[in-house]
Amino acid sequence: MNTISRRLSLQAALALAGMLAMPGFAVAQEPTVKVGYTQSRSGPFAGGSQTTQEPNYLLWAEQLNAAGGLNVQGKKRKIELVGVDDRSDMETIVRSYEKFMTADKVDLVLPPWGTGANFAVAPVANKHGYQLVAPTALSQKLVDMKLPYYFVTLQQPKPMMQALVDMLAAHHVKTVTVAYMDDLFGLENIGALEPMLAAKGIKVLDKKSYPLGVKDLSTMLKGMKAANPDAFIGITYPPDNFLVTGQAKEIGFAPKIFYTAVGTAFPIYRERMGKGSEGTMGMGSWNPKMSKAAKAYFDAHVAVTKKEPDRWASAHAWAALEIIQQTVEKVGLDRKAMRDHIAKTEFDTVLGKMKFNGTEEVGVPGMVGQWQNGEFEIVWPPARATAKAVVPKVWN
Repeated sequence: MNTISRRLSLQAALALAGMLAMPGFAVAQEPTVKVGYTQSRSGPFAGGSQTTQEPNYLLWAEQLNAAGGLNVQGKKRKIELVGVDDRSDMETIVRSYEKFMTADKVDLVLPPWGTGANFAVAPVANKHGYQLVAPTALSQKLVDMKLPYYFVTLQQPKPMMQALVDMLAAHHVKTVTVAYMDDLFGLENIGALEPMLAAKGIKVLDKKSYPLGVKDLSTMLKGMKAANPDAFIGITYPPDNFLVTGQAKEIGFAPKIFYTAVGTAFPIYRERMGKGSEGTMGMGSWNPKMSKAAKAYFDAHVAVTKKEPDRWASAHAWAALEIIQQTVEKVGLDRKAMRDHIAKTEFDTVLGKMKFNGTEEVGVPGMVGQWQNGEFEIVWPPARATAKAVVPKVWN
């Protein structure tokens, strides 16, 4: 190429670069991946939703978009979140997901918070062929429905209650009292718990249900104190576990093991209860000490959302997003192909290896956690433990 030709080529290249920089000559962008979901930013489910799920959705989108987007079979596409405040209202939840799938025709849906909401939405997603990978639903009934497009990353009532009962037996507990919320979550967990207690020879001295939104449990707790059990089991949601812990302390109800369920692993439980949180047991799965992946997730969550993840379902929410991401990278956004891939694949996640037997995830066992010196330690089963259980619970 002679000097004149080189000069003309350079001028042409510079001219093309200038044209591409102009608005009318912008390079076509890949379309966004539109992701629809509801979460409870208000109402009684907001505490759980805004601790466990929506912060993870926001973190996931931010991380992916900062890296250029979600890899859809070799092409990076930005995530566009379409989030709705469902106000903890079931009608709003169902109506919103119907709209996402029929009118908006989003590429993906992410699940709502809680057992009841997922029970309502899972059949809708299945009808429209949208996979739902749920991190906050405990329902054997929902698992038994065998909906092809529904998967759950959270341990279900049987493994969670079995872990609790095995831990109680290992600490020679002979008697318990049980309080449970009168909803699907409470009923399914108490249904799993009672025969397991009986099989270990553990006697239930008192059992009481209570309604959602209860403001006072002192009368119930006084009756349980009079029964003098070795352990108290609360199948609770936030904020009920704050209420039951605080009122138990007020009346001097101090069994050697004190267990409350959902929300015990929330950092706000530690902050609200102060020293009263020390030694309380509850539902959990992980903490930052478990692995390098867990520590990296914890640090990223704090850096982006400015708050700690909880030590149970937050990591299951992140694992669900990892499963979706790995699936899209492998098979794209064809929902039938995604469903088939999720059903047959073992995934590497923040919680380790995960795989599904039908609807239910079977790689992560049921666990029990306990607040110790500001961290929610895994104390059961021994193979997953990050610390030994402290028994009896210190109340003062």
